[in-house]
Amino acid sequence: MTSEDDPFHDCELDPEAILGTHTFEDVLFTDETETPVNVLTGETPAHSQATVEEAKEFAASIDTDTPQIALPASVESQVETQSKPYTAAAFFHFKATGSLERHRAYHAAYESDAFAVDFEADYESGDLTITVERADES
Repeated sequence: MTSEDDPFHDCELDPEAILGTHTFEDVLFTDETETPVNVLTGETPAHSQATVEEAKEFAASIDTDTPQIALPASVESQVETQSKPYTAAAFFHFKATGSLERHRAYHAAYESDAFAVDFEADYESGDLTITVERADES
């Protein structure tokens, strides 16, 4: 197999590192996601008030070939840009999976016909579960 045939040729991790099912806990936008509070009024600004349903719809509306998930936006970015308390990202984004190396490995597997990649986003718990199997085993 040449490096062009190997989807992991430019990844730091090999497929063994991501094969199977991995759960990343408390990484998704949930009803518990922290939002800023105006210290004068004690209220959350209108732009930071959002539901999980809105976040899921926003993530689903992104026009891309890669499925998107809703991740929490930092309180700082919500304040600075007056943005919603969530942002959309690819389901294997490093903010969800914890490392750029893992992000690249999941992306390589997702793009490759040699692997079957599935994920489940549980917006109640905030947990993201990603399952990777070799395509010839699924």
